[in-house]
Amino acid sequence: MLRFFAKYKPFALVLGVLSVIIIFGIYTALKPVPKLKVYQPADFDPELVDTTLQHVKKYHTISDFALTNQNGKEITQKDYEGKIYVADFFFTTCQTICPIMTDHMLQIQKELQEDTEVLLLSHTVTPEIDTVAQLKRYAEEKGVDDRKWNLVTGDKKQIYDLARKSYLVVKDIPEVETYGMIHTENFVLVDPQNRIRGLYDGTDPEEIKRLLEDIEILKEE
Repeated sequence: MLRFFAKYKPFALVLGVLSVIIIFGIYTALKPVPKLKVYQPADFDPELVDTTLQHVKKYHTISDFALTNQNGKEITQKDYEGKIYVADFFFTTCQTICPIMTDHMLQIQKELQEDTEVLLLSHTVTPEIDTVAQLKRYAEEKGVDDRKWNLVTGDKKQIYDLARKSYLVVKDIPEVETYGMIHTENFVLVDPQNRIRGLYDGTDPEEIKRLLEDIEILKEE
Protein backbone atom coordinates (compact mmCIF):
# COMPACT_ATOMS: atom_id res chain seq x y z
CA MET A 1 0.00 0.00 0.00
CA LEU A 2 2.82 2.42 0.90
CA ARG A 3 4.52 1.60 -2.39
CA PHE A 4 1.28 2.43 -4.23
CA PHE A 5 1.00 5.88 -2.62
CA ALA A 6 4.70 6.56 -3.14
CA LYS A 7 4.37 5.67 -6.83
CA TYR A 8 1.45 8.06 -7.41
CA LYS A 9 2.50 10.85 -5.03
CA PRO A 10 3.76 13.21 -7.81
CA PHE A 11 0.51 12.71 -9.72
CA ALA A 12 -1.53 13.46 -6.59
CA LEU A 13 0.45 16.63 -5.96
CA VAL A 14 -0.08 17.86 -9.52
CA LEU A 15 -3.76 16.99 -9.31
CA GLY A 16 -4.04 18.88 -6.01
CA VAL A 17 -2.38 22.00 -7.44
CA LEU A 18 -4.62 21.90 -10.52
CA SER A 19 -7.69 21.55 -8.30
CA VAL A 20 -6.71 24.63 -6.32
CA ILE A 21 -6.13 26.61 -9.53
CA ILE A 22 -9.48 25.52 -10.97
CA ILE A 23 -11.37 26.33 -7.76
CA PHE A 24 -9.69 29.76 -7.57
CA GLY A 25 -10.53 30.41 -11.23
CA ILE A 26 -14.18 29.52 -10.69
CA TYR A 27 -14.34 31.73 -7.58
CA THR A 28 -12.75 34.66 -9.45
CA ALA A 29 -15.12 34.23 -12.39
CA LEU A 30 -18.20 34.13 -10.16
CA LYS A 31 -17.10 36.98 -7.87
CA PRO A 32 -18.88 40.18 -8.95
CA VAL A 33 -16.61 42.91 -10.29
CA PRO A 34 -17.16 46.15 -8.33
CA LYS A 35 -18.74 48.85 -10.46
CA LEU A 36 -19.81 52.34 -9.53
CA LYS A 37 -23.32 53.67 -10.06
CA VAL A 38 -23.90 56.26 -12.78
CA TYR A 39 -25.81 59.04 -11.01
CA GLN A 40 -28.68 60.96 -12.56
CA PRO A 41 -30.48 64.15 -11.39
CA ALA A 42 -33.41 62.06 -10.13
CA ASP A 43 -31.01 60.38 -7.65
CA PHE A 44 -30.21 63.66 -5.88
CA ASP A 45 -31.93 65.74 -3.22
CA PRO A 46 -34.35 67.91 -5.27
CA GLU A 47 -33.14 70.96 -3.34
CA LEU A 48 -29.80 70.63 -5.12
CA VAL A 49 -31.17 70.18 -8.63
CA ASP A 50 -32.59 72.73 -11.03
CA THR A 51 -36.34 72.19 -11.47
CA THR A 52 -35.85 71.53 -15.18
CA LEU A 53 -33.77 68.43 -14.41
CA GLN A 54 -35.32 66.87 -11.31
CA HIS A 55 -37.14 64.25 -13.38
CA VAL A 56 -34.12 63.18 -15.48
CA LYS A 57 -33.18 59.52 -14.98
CA LYS A 58 -30.58 58.89 -17.69
CA TYR A 59 -27.93 60.40 -19.96
CA HIS A 60 -26.85 63.14 -17.55
CA THR A 61 -23.35 64.53 -18.09
CA ILE A 62 -21.36 67.56 -16.96
CA SER A 63 -21.84 70.49 -19.36
CA ASP A 64 -19.03 72.23 -21.21
CA PHE A 65 -17.47 75.11 -19.32
CA ALA A 66 -14.88 77.88 -19.63
CA LEU A 67 -13.59 79.36 -16.37
CA THR A 68 -10.36 80.95 -15.13
CA ASN A 69 -7.98 79.32 -12.68
CA GLN A 70 -5.64 80.66 -9.98
CA ASN A 71 -2.97 81.38 -12.59
CA GLY A 72 -5.25 83.37 -14.88
CA LYS A 73 -5.44 80.47 -17.36
CA GLU A 74 -8.70 79.56 -19.06
CA ILE A 75 -9.80 76.09 -17.97
CA THR A 76 -12.32 74.17 -20.08
CA GLN A 77 -13.65 70.64 -20.24
CA LYS A 78 -10.79 69.85 -22.64
CA ASP A 79 -8.32 70.17 -19.74
CA TYR A 80 -10.20 67.27 -18.10
CA GLU A 81 -10.80 65.27 -21.25
CA GLY A 82 -10.25 61.56 -20.69
CA LYS A 83 -9.57 62.11 -16.98
CA ILE A 84 -11.21 61.09 -13.74
CA TYR A 85 -11.70 64.12 -11.52
CA VAL A 86 -13.08 65.23 -8.18
CA ALA A 87 -15.08 68.48 -8.16
CA ASP A 88 -16.45 70.67 -5.40
CA PHE A 89 -17.77 74.19 -4.68
CA PHE A 90 -16.32 76.49 -2.03
CA PHE A 91 -15.24 80.07 -1.34
CA THR A 92 -11.96 81.32 0.06
CA THR A 93 -13.44 83.41 2.90
CA CYS A 94 -15.59 80.56 4.24
CA GLN A 95 -14.81 79.80 7.88
CA THR A 96 -17.10 76.81 8.42
CA ILE A 97 -16.86 73.68 6.26
CA CYS A 98 -14.54 74.98 3.52
CA PRO A 99 -11.26 74.69 5.48
CA ILE A 100 -12.08 71.05 6.23
CA MET A 101 -13.02 70.39 2.61
CA THR A 102 -9.81 72.03 1.41
CA ASP A 103 -7.73 69.93 3.81
CA HIS A 104 -9.38 66.79 2.46
CA MET A 105 -8.78 67.89 -1.13
CA LEU A 106 -5.14 68.37 -0.16
CA GLN A 107 -5.14 64.83 1.21
CA ILE A 108 -6.49 63.53 -2.11
CA GLN A 109 -3.88 65.59 -3.94
CA LYS A 110 -1.13 64.02 -1.82
CA GLU A 111 -2.46 60.47 -2.18
CA LEU A 112 -2.70 60.78 -5.97
CA GLN A 113 0.23 63.15 -6.55
CA GLU A 114 1.84 61.03 -9.27
CA ASP A 115 -1.38 59.64 -10.73
CA THR A 116 -1.84 61.39 -14.07
CA GLU A 117 -5.31 59.86 -14.55
CA VAL A 118 -6.90 61.88 -11.75
CA LEU A 119 -7.36 65.67 -11.38
CA LEU A 120 -9.15 68.03 -8.98
CA LEU A 121 -11.45 71.00 -9.69
CA SER A 122 -12.81 73.51 -7.15
CA HIS A 123 -15.32 76.20 -8.15
CA THR A 124 -15.85 79.35 -6.11
CA VAL A 125 -19.46 80.30 -5.38
CA THR A 126 -18.45 83.93 -4.78
CA PRO A 127 -16.62 84.91 -7.98
CA GLU A 128 -17.15 88.59 -7.18
CA ILE A 129 -14.82 88.09 -4.18
CA ASP A 130 -12.64 85.24 -5.39
CA THR A 131 -10.72 86.94 -8.15
CA VAL A 132 -7.74 85.29 -9.84
CA ALA A 133 -5.42 87.10 -7.43
CA GLN A 134 -7.44 85.93 -4.42
CA LEU A 135 -7.47 82.34 -5.66
CA LYS A 136 -3.72 82.51 -6.25
CA ARG A 137 -3.09 83.67 -2.68
CA TYR A 138 -5.34 80.93 -1.36
CA ALA A 139 -3.68 78.27 -3.52
CA GLU A 140 -0.19 79.27 -2.39
CA GLU A 141 -1.25 79.42 1.25
CA LYS A 142 -2.82 75.95 1.15
CA GLY A 143 -0.24 74.20 -1.01
CA VAL A 144 -2.29 73.59 -4.14
CA ASP A 145 -0.37 71.81 -6.92
CA ASP A 146 -1.18 73.70 -10.13
CA ARG A 147 -0.53 70.59 -12.21
CA LYS A 148 -3.19 68.65 -10.35
CA TRP A 149 -5.77 71.04 -9.00
CA ASN A 150 -7.54 74.06 -10.52
CA LEU A 151 -9.39 76.60 -8.39
CA VAL A 152 -11.69 78.39 -10.81
CA THR A 153 -13.67 81.61 -10.95
CA GLY A 154 -15.63 83.32 -13.69
CA ASP A 155 -19.13 84.31 -14.74
CA LYS A 156 -21.51 83.77 -11.82
CA LYS A 157 -24.37 82.50 -13.99
CA GLN A 158 -22.11 79.89 -15.54
CA ILE A 159 -20.92 78.71 -12.11
CA TYR A 160 -24.52 78.66 -10.85
CA ASP A 161 -25.65 76.60 -13.85
CA LEU A 162 -22.78 74.16 -13.42
CA ALA A 163 -23.58 73.77 -9.74
CA ARG A 164 -27.34 73.33 -10.19
CA LYS A 165 -27.56 71.67 -13.61
CA SER A 166 -24.33 69.65 -13.89
CA TYR A 167 -22.77 68.75 -10.54
CA LEU A 168 -26.01 69.13 -8.55
CA VAL A 169 -24.43 70.21 -5.28
CA VAL A 170 -25.67 73.69 -4.26
CA LYS A 171 -28.90 75.10 -2.92
CA ASP A 172 -30.62 78.00 -4.60
CA ILE A 173 -31.26 81.25 -2.68
CA PRO A 174 -33.20 83.41 -5.17
CA GLU A 175 -34.70 85.61 -2.46
CA VAL A 176 -31.21 86.89 -1.53
CA GLU A 177 -29.53 87.56 -4.85
CA THR A 178 -29.52 86.61 -8.52
CA TYR A 179 -27.79 83.26 -8.99
CA GLY A 180 -27.33 83.02 -5.23
CA MET A 181 -25.86 79.72 -4.03
CA ILE A 182 -25.40 77.90 -0.75
CA HIS A 183 -22.71 75.34 -1.41
CA THR A 184 -22.71 71.95 0.29
CA GLU A 185 -19.96 69.71 1.63
CA ASN A 186 -20.29 67.36 -1.34
CA PHE A 187 -17.37 66.11 -3.42
CA VAL A 188 -18.37 64.78 -6.84
CA LEU A 189 -16.50 62.00 -8.65
CA VAL A 190 -16.64 62.42 -12.43
CA ASP A 191 -15.56 59.78 -14.95
CA PRO A 192 -13.79 60.27 -18.33
CA GLN A 193 -17.22 60.31 -20.02
CA ASN A 194 -18.23 63.33 -17.87
CA ARG A 195 -20.73 61.28 -15.85
CA ILE A 196 -21.22 61.54 -12.08
CA ARG A 197 -20.03 58.30 -10.47
CA GLY A 198 -19.96 59.17 -6.79
CA LEU A 199 -21.03 61.69 -4.16
CA TYR A 200 -19.13 62.10 -0.87
CA ASP A 201 -19.21 64.21 2.28
CA GLY A 202 -16.06 66.29 1.92
CA THR A 203 -15.90 66.90 5.68
CA ASP A 204 -15.88 63.21 6.66
CA PRO A 205 -12.51 61.35 6.71
CA GLU A 206 -14.25 58.00 6.16
CA GLU A 207 -15.96 59.39 3.07
CA ILE A 208 -12.59 60.53 1.72
CA LYS A 209 -11.29 57.00 2.21
CA ARG A 210 -14.31 55.67 0.30
CA LEU A 211 -13.72 58.21 -2.46
CA LEU A 212 -10.11 57.08 -2.89
CA GLU A 213 -11.25 53.45 -3.05
CA ASP A 214 -13.91 54.33 -5.62
CA ILE A 215 -11.33 56.10 -7.79
CA GLU A 216 -9.38 52.82 -7.97
CA ILE A 217 -12.56 50.96 -8.93
CA LEU A 218 -13.30 53.53 -11.62
CA LYS A 219 -9.78 53.24 -13.02
CA GLU A 220 -10.36 49.50 -13.53
CA GLU A 221 -13.52 49.98 -15.60
